[in-house]
Amino acid sequence: MHHSMTGFASLQGAEGAHSWTWDLRSVNAKGLDLRLRVPDWLPGLEAALKSRLAKAVTRGNVTLNLRVTREETAGTLTLNPGVLDQVMAALVAVEERAMMQGISLAPSRAADLLSMRGVLEAGATEDDNEALVTAITNDFDALLQAFVAMRAQEGSALVSLLRGHLDQIETLLGQAGEVLKQRREAMGATLQTQLQRVLDADVSIEDHRIAQELALIAVKADVTEELDRLTAHITAARGLLKGTGPAGRKLDFLAQEFNREANTLCSKSQHAELTAIGLELKAVIEQMREQVQNLE
Repeated sequence: MHHSMTGFASLQGAEGAHSWTWDLRSVNAKGLDLRLRVPDWLPGLEAALKSRLAKAVTRGNVTLNLRVTREETAGTLTLNPGVLDQVMAALVAVEERAMMQGISLAPSRAADLLSMRGVLEAGATEDDNEALVTAITNDFDALLQAFVAMRAQEGSALVSLLRGHLDQIETLLGQAGEVLKQRREAMGATLQTQLQRVLDADVSIEDHRIAQELALIAVKADVTEELDRLTAHITAARGLLKGTGPAGRKLDFLAQEFNREANTLCSKSQHAELTAIGLELKAVIEQMREQVQNLE
């Protein structure tokens, strides 16, 4: 199965007090370019995700965004014995001084002591980052599966379009072959007329020189080799589309070869209908090449 280099997938997950949002997308590129934006306070996460991505895709500019948030909780209250002892010692000192001056103080209550700053502290909840990394990494598999499935779906559509273009090219080559028969007769008549004009002009030209020029004209006008090479390219391209694994680079090279042969065909045609076929070939090949450049 062939894959497109264009793909997108998103997913949400949660573990304990943490929740996260994934965003994975890719566009075409000459090679594989992985760009990950993940929290740096989760040790080993980026390396693990990059390794899994590299095994799943071979080409494309791939961007992964991960946003992790934590639900804030009130936590638990804990008693600070040290601060409590200090408060109680200060309370005893105050009461003794008050008695020495004949002042009577109201009895102290436990609630009064607990309200003193530092006596009660909010207990901090420690996060298990290692367990969180494991949960996030496992959740990434579902995201990656959806991402690869989309690239496969896009790749299947591209393959169908490319096969259609190859069929068009094959049809145009058949038309070119039929036109060649007409052109051959027309060029033969034209050459005979031009040669007769030269002979009638009583210009002294050696017979072997005339033969050389005629042979050179015939070679320059012969497009059989170009048509044969285009036919061979069609066979090679269909073979790549039938195969498995990445084929984008090879097909892109073939598309360049298709275009080169079509250009030569147009330059050598010397026939309006054959030139029109060559231009139509170039248009189809250009469409094919644009689509090939999105194939992994």
